[in-house]
Amino acid sequence: MTRFIVVRHGQTRWNVEKRVQGQEDSPLTEEGLRQAEAVAKRLAREHFDVLVSSDLGRALQTAAPIARVCGLEIVRDARLRERHFGEGEGMLYDEIDRRWPDAFSRIRETDPDAVIPGGETRRQFHERVHRAFESLVREYAGKRVAVVTHGGVLAALYRMVHSIPVGRPHKIAISNASYNAIAFAADAWSVETWDDVSHLPGAAPFVES
Repeated sequence: MTRFIVVRHGQTRWNVEKRVQGQEDSPLTEEGLRQAEAVAKRLAREHFDVLVSSDLGRALQTAAPIARVCGLEIVRDARLRERHFGEGEGMLYDEIDRRWPDAFSRIRETDPDAVIPGGETRRQFHERVHRAFESLVREYAGKRVAVVTHGGVLAALYRMVHSIPVGRPHKIAISNASYNAIAFAADAWSVETWDDVSHLPGAAPFVES
C-alpha cells in the first residue's frame, strides 16, 4: 500500500477576500499560519518517507512547519499547483462566475472544456492532477507521503477516487489545513479520511461551491 496524507494550504488573504488565486499567490493570514502549525503538530505524530508540496508560495508556507517537525526536506512539484484560471486570477468568485459560468461553477452542470483566456480547462486540470498522483504512486510505491497542495487539487483527487465526472456538480469539503488520507493498493484508490479538521479548534468545514 502507498499512503498519502494530503493537506490543503492554510488560509490566505485572498481566501478571506473570496478571490480566485489559481497560480497567482497571496500570503497566509495569521490564522493560516496557526493552521499550518496545527497540522504540522498533528503530522509530527506520524512517520513519513517524503514531503511533497506544490511550488506555489501559500503551499510552501504551509509545508515549512511540517518539514521542520518531521525532519524532511520539501520536494517541490509544479504538477500539484492549483488550476490556472488565466485572466480570472485575482477576481472575486462571483465576478468570475458571472463572466465565465461554464469555466468555473461547481454547483451546476458545466462544460469541462470551457476555458478562461490564458488558463486551463477543468478537464485539462483534472487530467494533470490524475497524472501527478499516478506518477507519485509509482515513484514512492509502498511509502507514506505527505503532500501539501490546493483546494482544487483535493477536489479533483476526490472526484478521481470516486469516479465523479468532471462536469457534474458535486460539492466537496476542502477546508484549509485539513487532513485527508488517500491510499493506493491492489491497483485501486480509496479514501480513508476526508476533510478532518479535528486539529483545528473551532474550525468550520469549508465546502466548495
